[in-house]
Amino acid sequence: MKKVDHIGIAVKDLQLALPYYTEVLQLPLLGIEEVSSQNVTVAFLDAGNIKLELLEPIGEEGAVAKFIEKRGEGMHHIAFGVSSIQERMEELKAKGVQLLQDQPKQGAGGAAVAFMHPKASFGVLYELCDKGEK
Repeated sequence: MKKVDHIGIAVKDLQLALPYYTEVLQLPLLGIEEVSSQNVTVAFLDAGNIKLELLEPIGEEGAVAKFIEKRGEGMHHIAFGVSSIQERMEELKAKGVQLLQDQPKQGAGGAAVAFMHPKASFGVLYELCDKGEK
């Protein structure tokens, strides 16, 4: 793991949540995009040495929609920047860590992403995020 890339925060409605982050906390908005592979619309904010990723579910299906239904809005995951995501996934599997998928999926900004099961990580959902950087 190279660094913490971002912290994902589940929100019901980006348009309601964004003013808190951009006006109250005065964090610059870096961009908004739809990530259909994850059934979410995301907004990235610059929080200095880390980014915050607000995740709004698209519809009632998908992991974020189910998360909000079960737990409400709040911190969803912590993403680690990695290189060679497939190798990192194999290393984790070899160490007995359960992953939520066998192959990386496309995430925001074109990154390859995969998630570690929270049961394997003391209740925390960790994301591996490979942006193709060396």
